[in-house]
Amino acid sequence: MRILHTSDWHLGRSFHRVSMADAQAAFVTHLVEAVREHRVDVVVVAGDLYDRAVPSLSAVELFDDALHRLAGLDVPTVMISGNHDSARRLGVGAGLMGRAGIHLRTAPAACADPVILGDAHGDVAFYGLPYLEPALVKDEFSAAKADHEGVLGAAMDRVRADLAARPADTRSVVLAHAFVTGGEPSDSERDITVGGVASVPAAVFAGVDYVALGHLHGSQTISERVRYSGSPLPYSFSESGHRKTMWLVDLGPGGEIEATRIDCPVPRALARIAGPLEELLADPELTRHENSWVEATLTDPVRPPEPMARLSARFPYALSLVFAPDRAADDPLVSYAQRLRDRTDQQIAEDFVGHVRGADPDGEERAVLRAALDHVRAADARDEVAR
Repeated sequence: MRILHTSDWHLGRSFHRVSMADAQAAFVTHLVEAVREHRVDVVVVAGDLYDRAVPSLSAVELFDDALHRLAGLDVPTVMISGNHDSARRLGVGAGLMGRAGIHLRTAPAACADPVILGDAHGDVAFYGLPYLEPALVKDEFSAAKADHEGVLGAAMDRVRADLAARPADTRSVVLAHAFVTGGEPSDSERDITVGGVASVPAAVFAGVDYVALGHLHGSQTISERVRYSGSPLPYSFSESGHRKTMWLVDLGPGGEIEATRIDCPVPRALARIAGPLEELLADPELTRHENSWVEATLTDPVRPPEPMARLSARFPYALSLVFAPDRAADDPLVSYAQRLRDRTDQQIAEDFVGHVRGADPDGEERAVLRAALDHVRAADARDEVAR
């Protein structure tokens, strides 16, 4: 069975205030053409179809167009909701769409209710695990711990129990939206940390033939059977080194996996350049970036006048300007933002307590801070569901 694995479309999202609507429409056309060209048997989309819980009308129209075009190919499609989607909104009409071969899986309680598709070698069970917010689903799964590993582990226990009750030659595919240990994040994914931990071990998914992951925007292989497709388009400059692709997965009669990447059309290359402004304007090595979307980091000790206007004269698609003076680490003018870079909310809160009080928080106080941060994230998740 040939499976096309994609995720993280983020329909409706822009890139540094530049509309990505045309690029997203071009991706949908590319997806449909790839399904036809490569004779795909099943399309799987592992969450974050939309960028927000209440998407724009244009995003909904593009999604509707994608569904109609996929259904028109007579190729089944299995989709799950991600942490950016409103599961309830996305799941409206799922029963009717299933009759057209578009199978939406957005309800946590239905995670062990697979879509059964067949080929010449027998059945393949597709299990859709939508994004599972621990605070909202821990009771549904009676999870021992209200964290990502606890709820995903409980959901996978249900999947394995259902699979065990099926014929022994039934192959299996799981769609999940999660941060799996070993994955490389970017700046454009929403933080899903709970209890100080965002990731879950790949071993949670043991016992199935292929795991189609969504959430992280870089295409990557966690193991032969556990992969991220990544987003088809870039949504932050941290993705400048990404190759935007989909996975074309051949699932053999005994569960063998052969996976290749299909490149996605990207409207422009991304470039991150750094140095004093005058050097950036004169460096002949940077000519190749003149038609790229550019993020420039200026290292001048003093902010130069009209930096963006001067950059744009050479790099007309410059979108982001960062000022990072080349100073000694102990210089008092080193920016607060630089000092916070790559630090978690928990670390920032603990540092603040230590700075104000003159002593770092103890273990009990760290637990209180962690619980408060988790409470805020859970409240945000409930607000997303309610919208």
